[in-house]
Amino acid sequence: MHPPHGMRTLTTPAPIRPMLSRVAAALPEQGDFLFEPKWDGFRAIVFRHGDEAQIQSRDLRSLNRYFPELIEAFEQLLPEGCVLDGEIVIAGAKGLDFDALQQRMHPAESRVTRLARETPASFVAFDLLALDGADTTARPQAERRMLLEALLWQASPPVHLTPMTTDRATAQRWLEEFEGAGLDGVMAKHADLPYRPDERAMFKVKHVRTADCVVAGFRWHKSGNDAIGSLLLGLYDDDGVLQHVGSCASFAMATRHALAKELAPLHDQAATGHPWASWGSALQAEGGGQRIPGAQSRWSAGKNLAWEPLRIGRVCEVRYDHLQGRRFRHAAVFMRWRIDKRPQDCRFDQLEVVPPYALAEVFRGAVTA
Repeated sequence: MHPPHGMRTLTTPAPIRPMLSRVAAALPEQGDFLFEPKWDGFRAIVFRHGDEAQIQSRDLRSLNRYFPELIEAFEQLLPEGCVLDGEIVIAGAKGLDFDALQQRMHPAESRVTRLARETPASFVAFDLLALDGADTTARPQAERRMLLEALLWQASPPVHLTPMTTDRATAQRWLEEFEGAGLDGVMAKHADLPYRPDERAMFKVKHVRTADCVVAGFRWHKSGNDAIGSLLLGLYDDDGVLQHVGSCASFAMATRHALAKELAPLHDQAATGHPWASWGSALQAEGGGQRIPGAQSRWSAGKNLAWEPLRIGRVCEVRYDHLQGRRFRHAAVFMRWRIDKRPQDCRFDQLEVVPPYALAEVFRGAVTA
């Protein structure tokens, strides 16, 4: 298909910073919006130029070497001169599997090749930035969606077109149901919106829940050992084992300094008898059945994940969006101390259980509704 009249022609692919979103408490009540599921994967912009395809990450790095099966599919399925914005995901038995996706970021080509065969990735497209070599970013969101549907109406796995609806009631149902397939909420994009790289021009509505957690440790802030960087959170499982479930880190600098002083008495001699005291080595961190706060992952390689124990005693209430397995998928948000709550009462059974939902049902709504 040919680009609409008046579009600027693109020559060689150049990095494009993706359009971003800001959090909204609820779906917009007024205005013309396009609603889409919020996918939980790696944001990616795909360039199909000449005989090759390129996958660019959100931070402008190439992801080609980590997803060879997608490169092959893009070169076979996408027409030359198109640029797509979307999400790389891996579908597991229980929905989207972010852990499997993280394992792809491995330096060994043989490991990547094996994982590409055993747990192949998919690409879910939700915007069209160029068509037949012509720039479409100045076109309204609704028009770009129509062009995207026309481009991908015969798309086959592993390339998918994200569902979209203009009906708020349908979007609200998606928000309630699709989490069971591992999705992360609902996106709202104004119908007249041009593509605005690196601007928070869209809205994301995510699930918000609270939990009471044990504060069992912390990490120092990068500025030095007089400010708290993050608090490490734990919950007790059915066997009475304190499991690391995540962290909260969004504090003002003054609060970080105040926390360092406030928690100092709990830091003194805290390693003695601490439930996580044996997790001192990377070898121990790789094995065993407990979640470990100091373990390196391939995704966090290079970051200082050293942590300090606190004597068990403090409980805080945090806000979180959803779980990945038995931990918070994203950093939680500190809300308040719970001096009325005992640490042993902070258990997994307080967390909401989300009913499963089949990914195949999500894609049934891919055509404009």
